[in-house]
Amino acid sequence: MAESITEGTLKQFSKQVGDFVERDEEIATIETDKIDVAVNAPESGTIKELLVSEEDTVTVGQPIVKLEPGSGGEAAEKPKDEPAPEKKEEKTEPAPSKPETKEPAPSKPEPVKEKQPEKPKPTESKKEAAPTPAQVGGREERRVKMNRMRLRIAERLKQSQNTAASLTTFNEVDMSSLMEFRKLYKDDVLKKTGVKLGFMSAFSRACVLAMKDLPAVNASIEGPNGGDTIVYRDYVDISVAVATEKGLVTPVVRNAEGMDLVGIEKAIADLGKKARDNKLTIEDMAGGTFTISNGGVFGSLMGTPIINLPQTAVLGLHAIKERPVVVNGKVEVRPMMYLALTYDHRLLDGREAVTFLVKVKEYIEDPRRMLLG
Repeated sequence: MAESITEGTLKQFSKQVGDFVERDEEIATIETDKIDVAVNAPESGTIKELLVSEEDTVTVGQPIVKLEPGSGGEAAEKPKDEPAPEKKEEKTEPAPSKPETKEPAPSKPEPVKEKQPEKPKPTESKKEAAPTPAQVGGREERRVKMNRMRLRIAERLKQSQNTAASLTTFNEVDMSSLMEFRKLYKDDVLKKTGVKLGFMSAFSRACVLAMKDLPAVNASIEGPNGGDTIVYRDYVDISVAVATEKGLVTPVVRNAEGMDLVGIEKAIADLGKKARDNKLTIEDMAGGTFTISNGGVFGSLMGTPIINLPQTAVLGLHAIKERPVVVNGKVEVRPMMYLALTYDHRLLDGREAVTFLVKVKEYIEDPRRMLLG
């Protein structure tokens, strides 16, 4: 595991006592605050004892099973089934039959007497109890312990709010040109590269180009007492927020400044698949200098994303909605998207943040400019 991770929760044993395992075969899964980590057998052998229980907290280097080394044949060898002793046939004599008893002669049937109908007895009227009013809706409660990832997310988000001087600026972007650009080239790109051209790569590329004029967006603050040093970078590692069943993860597209649209799109697709398949590694999520979050895929119209410390800014994308807008003095219906840039006011002034977001908007509304950048 990474150096930043010192402990985890043992979620599940995939092998039990008596099972034979090969070298590097998975024997358990440990949940950390970032990802699930597989624990593999250091050598071939048979599991003799489980030293911890599921849901226990374990530390790095702590033994979790007792393994008896040995080859598969030896470990798998089971005692041969001994032939069952032959059963001696015991002669059984038939049980003595009971003496026959003569059945009594059938008696003559007696004539059936007609029953006189009985008059119903008067019953005392009972007071009926008032019906119990039915409960409207359920009022049950469930308490579920947070998993490590959820706890870590909560801790990091609260830390961000308590540390950064967060402020959000908004803008809106006309998606017409980018949608037309994608429509024209998506089939060719898919045929030549196998990559489905989307919008995330365009926004990533637009941010990279805008950072050339405003490098503070890609910088961070370091040092004691809240920080006294600004770290500027000549590379851009974009954290892409991906929702999974366990929570939000942010795998990183590294060196995005050296990629074109297709390269960024492929990197995002690969990381997204690994996240959904629960196969992300610590290295996939380490670092990151800027984050892009797309709440629009869930229908979000507008929101204020939270900065992923120690980064300085995060761009929030939202749903594309057709709205009436004024174009050259005329009202037209255009596919519009709201953009939200949350930034750390300790490092970024309002002028820089607004200028950055306007530049991103301009690149998206004329995607041909990104090919010249």
